[in-house]
Amino acid sequence: MSMLMTFSIKRCRSGKYFVLVWLYLVLCLQFSIMKAEADGFTDPGDTANRFYQNTREGWFWYEDPPQVIEEQQVKPGKSQPPRTIPNLDNYSIDELWNMYPDDFQSLLNSVQKNAVQYPTENNILQYLAIQDVARRKALAYTHATMYVTQKYSNLFSVNQVYPTAEPGITARVTMQQNEIDQTISRAMDDHALLFFTRAGCGFCEKQAQILAYFREKYGWQIKTVDISQNTSAAARFNITITPTLLLIEKGQEEYMTVTTGVIALTELERKLYRAIRYLRGATKNDNFLMYDFQKGSALDPTSILNQGKQPWTIAK
Repeated sequence: MSMLMTFSIKRCRSGKYFVLVWLYLVLCLQFSIMKAEADGFTDPGDTANRFYQNTREGWFWYEDPPQVIEEQQVKPGKSQPPRTIPNLDNYSIDELWNMYPDDFQSLLNSVQKNAVQYPTENNILQYLAIQDVARRKALAYTHATMYVTQKYSNLFSVNQVYPTAEPGITARVTMQQNEIDQTISRAMDDHALLFFTRAGCGFCEKQAQILAYFREKYGWQIKTVDISQNTSAAARFNITITPTLLLIEKGQEEYMTVTTGVIALTELERKLYRAIRYLRGATKNDNFLMYDFQKGSALDPTSILNQGKQPWTIAK
């Protein structure tokens, strides 16, 4: 069985349209050839070689053209006003002496820079002169400060509670130790220490020997807690390091860590003394290190809030 296929070609009714299309195609082809010559692809074989050498790019690869950096035209800047060169001839010694410190410092810097830039004899003399005024002014302030602190030593001096002379240091250390001993001894009945250890802790063994001297001296009750066996106690007091010493007070939920790790007996006494006073409310975080005999002195930070009168009004 055969099928008869027929083809028919219809003539364009108007030939002028065909001519216009043909001319358009010729012009496009000519434009493409001219562009290829301008780009350096005058030979069709060269175009084929370029395709095979850049197979990753393909025919439709597009790259941004290289960026052309335009040279910025530098606009002529405004002319700066001439710098004013300082001259001490315009100031008297009294004016320099009573000048506000910021203004004096600015003038001194300017005179110094001028002397460095132009190290003439006169410029250097001016700098040395104003520097001498600054030295004398600082010396006058030092003298005046020493006078005021000596006259009102009860307000600003710490020497009465923290002496620096050797006999005073001995007396201060004795007073501190007596206060520590008395505070720890009086707290024996309503306070106790929890000593947290764990099996195989060599540091715990050394600290236990120190605690034996402490128990013999003060008679305190010390309970040893092995956190490897009593995990609930460790969780309750958040103990993760051994050895750890914890201070508790009878009938109170609040407690305080005394120390972690191995600590000497003297340091243990100081830390325990501070913890006892803190739990009792005798101290707060802002005067935690203060001893009782220093209360109300210059070493008591908050005592100034209780004076009621401004210190500078005393001299009026």
